[in-house]
Amino acid sequence: MKLVPLSDRVVLKEIEAEETTASGIVLPGQAKEKPQQAEIVAVGPGGKVDGSDVEMVVKVGQKVIYSKYAGTEVKMDDVTYIIVKQSDIQAIVED
Repeated sequence: MKLVPLSDRVVLKEIEAEETTASGIVLPGQAKEKPQQAEIVAVGPGGKVDGSDVEMVVKVGQKVIYSKYAGTEVKMDDVTYIIVKQSDIQAIVED
């Protein structure tokens, strides 16, 4: 199966959070915070959204930071994806 987002939606795949802090402390599963960094796997076409034109500025393959409680989680083939509006993406992470 394949997720194809509509209008201004973007499909994200979470990037796994580090299990060890910079100082070497190993975090147990429940102490880990939900990651807010993800990779874009699909982008909708944009267009008219609530009466105004939306141009998609993000691209597949980019790493982004998104709002903490944004989106809808979808699990497919044992992989969890998050579908968010483009406006829920806060920043693009560049190398």
